[in-house]
Amino acid sequence: MDEVRGYMSGLGNHFQTEAIPGALPHGRNSPQRPAFGLYAELFSGTAFTAPRGENRRTWTYRIRPSATHRPFRPVEHASWRTAPFSPEEWTPNQLRWSPLAVPAEPTTFVDGVATLCAGGVSSLHAGLAAHRYAFNRSMKDEYFYNADGEMLVVPQEGGLRFLTELGMLDVEPGEIALLPRGLRFKVELKGADARGYLCENYGASFRLPELGPLGSNGLASARDFLVPVAAYEDSERDCVMTAKWGGRFWRAEQSHSPLDVVAWHGNLAPSKYALANFMVIGTVSFDHPDPSIYTVLTSPSDTPGVANADFVIFPPRWAVGEDTFRPPWYHRNVMAEFMGLIHGQYEAKPGGFVPGGASLHNSMISHGPDAESWRKATHAELAPHKIDNTMAFMFESRYALCASGDAMRSPTLQQNYFQGWQALERHFDPDGTRRK
Repeated sequence: MDEVRGYMSGLGNHFQTEAIPGALPHGRNSPQRPAFGLYAELFSGTAFTAPRGENRRTWTYRIRPSATHRPFRPVEHASWRTAPFSPEEWTPNQLRWSPLAVPAEPTTFVDGVATLCAGGVSSLHAGLAAHRYAFNRSMKDEYFYNADGEMLVVPQEGGLRFLTELGMLDVEPGEIALLPRGLRFKVELKGADARGYLCENYGASFRLPELGPLGSNGLASARDFLVPVAAYEDSERDCVMTAKWGGRFWRAEQSHSPLDVVAWHGNLAPSKYALANFMVIGTVSFDHPDPSIYTVLTSPSDTPGVANADFVIFPPRWAVGEDTFRPPWYHRNVMAEFMGLIHGQYEAKPGGFVPGGASLHNSMISHGPDAESWRKATHAELAPHKIDNTMAFMFESRYALCASGDAMRSPTLQQNYFQGWQALERHFDPDGTRRK
């Protein structure tokens, strides 16, 4: 694959790029009779009749059509699971996991994915799955696509290089990669190993949330989402294509690289985003605003305002609210919340929640700061305070998220997580005699 020469900016915009000048048809030049002996192929992310503003599709001009592979056969994956799960696996408990270790045996990105929880029904294009990945080997003549869902990749340690049909993305911790449903790609390491998080979005594609009363600026900006320029592999070597389709894994051989797109134009493309570019909105008076003000991307559902999936971050920011308990309040939420920590310390959990770890607080399951966080925040002087050197995130969904059987049996599951709330003492003082 040619070296990437740059990125184009803007989630949802229409782009055009060619690795060979003249490969991209223009005007009345027939898109079905492209130059240089290329084939035209449409990559559709929505139904043909979706409203113009919602329609996602890209025309590709490639060396061979993507159908030129031999028949798929089913294969097993050791740790990647798909919703729905068996009802016997559900639990109303708060759950937290320690970091996932990098495997000792040579393992690729796809083989290193391990499911923690999932909800909805993938075949109905509803819900999501939250996974972690850990791997130590680049994919060579091995390629992958996911027909079940869009993939939001959140690196935690180690840089990744995504070589895709539409070009190359280099993604480091502190950035995210967004890979459309059905996109062919392979993943290379930029170091010795890598680990991180993966949201498999079964539902509508992620997009920027509406800003409402915020106006036209704030949160994530479309101009900061970068998509690759055209770059292709012209390889005649035998290779293997693995597909995730219908909740199962399938494998087929073909005699050439599937990353052979020489030119493309459209608005369905992989992208990356640097989380440091997020413009935080917060209170400058009193009270603690809802975490929805930290939404980077949303996947809407058929109920307005209730997301199939949200991607929310908790980045460095100033805390300045008067007479206000500044960590997250204790709450029960109709939405399910899966959290991960990229680096630093999360303000409500200074102990066992560490980078690479994860927690799950399901629909209507009580949670909030542990006893030590409550004590410190309650007695802290309310001066302006910078929450710095941290980056936590949340996958949130209207669907309850069931932990997989593997995750419930994992040695990384913290059996003592509940104890963080047991030290919360009674302070009720109806006479006011304890007030300072």
